[in-house]
Amino acid sequence: MTLTSDEILALPKVVLHDHLDGGLRPATLIELAAEIGHELPSTEPDELARIFAENANSGDLVRYLEAFAHTTAVMQTAVNLRRVAREAVLDLAADGVIYAELRYAPEQHVDGGLSLQEVVEAVQEGIEEGVSEALEAGFAIRAAAILDAMRHLDRSVEIAELALANRGRCCVAFDIAGPELGFPASNHREAFQLLREAHMPVTIHAGEADGAGSVGEALGLGSARRIGHGVRIHEDIEGFGGEELVLGPIAQHALDMQIPLEVCPTSNVQTAAAPSIEAHPMHELRNLGFAVTVNTDNRLVSGVSMSSEFAALVETGWDKEDLFEATLAAAWGAFLPYDEKADLAELVIEGYGLEL
Repeated sequence: MTLTSDEILALPKVVLHDHLDGGLRPATLIELAAEIGHELPSTEPDELARIFAENANSGDLVRYLEAFAHTTAVMQTAVNLRRVAREAVLDLAADGVIYAELRYAPEQHVDGGLSLQEVVEAVQEGIEEGVSEALEAGFAIRAAAILDAMRHLDRSVEIAELALANRGRCCVAFDIAGPELGFPASNHREAFQLLREAHMPVTIHAGEADGAGSVGEALGLGSARRIGHGVRIHEDIEGFGGEELVLGPIAQHALDMQIPLEVCPTSNVQTAAAPSIEAHPMHELRNLGFAVTVNTDNRLVSGVSMSSEFAALVETGWDKEDLFEATLAAAWGAFLPYDEKADLAELVIEGYGLEL
């Protein structure tokens, strides 16, 4: 039976891949841009959201990325960072998300004079405010932050040290984001060694704009516990989509270790990592036993929510049990202590009303 919109909204959700600078409320972006005199494509919320979504669906990566110049422009003060983080948590909670990991690159928010540490603290304050306000509104959500280093720049060691200094309250993991093709994880070998020796969780954007080799480098040199997107790992599977398959070492490693793939269906189509949601490699990867999770990536820029991503998958044939399995995989893939992951998994099981 097809799930209704209300039924999808009511399902508990876990999002592991959601960029803070890609999920602002349109009205907030317009208000903050006006305060600093930053020009936007539109000052009407619905139209601005439509423009961003059209750019994201244009097939032009340059147009897709234009939105981030606007969002980061207004995220250069502690007050604004706090507000954006708070609203992100509230919006996710209202969408049925019970656990969220919000990621952002501190180095992109220092143009207004903030230090990296001040950026981290402002975002964390906003997250905590959002969790408290959501609870007052009747929504129970837990949220955490992942710190990104930009893979085409050279501050990864500094951001890794920042992540370690804020481990616990303000940071649960480290990531590298930004242009993948031409900027391999090996450029940040020193940062990954530092994190590995400190046993700091790492997730790495890989297998989106580059192929399976990028995923392999993330899993090997980067010791990634999760892969951001990862959909092109299928390029390491001979005969993918057919009856007779031969898994290469990268795919076999990810499957054997149940490395969560932070799949973002709509965004993957928009960036050409997948031809369509119907023909997305995630379906076959899931059927093969890979730990496929469902995520938003950039809610404003892509014009999505967790509920809309669920609905899009339901249109391709996913049912409640399929959504449950992906959400449970996300719960167990969360960067939480084991007992807290178990508690989160129990909430998912209870919320879906399904038996294992």
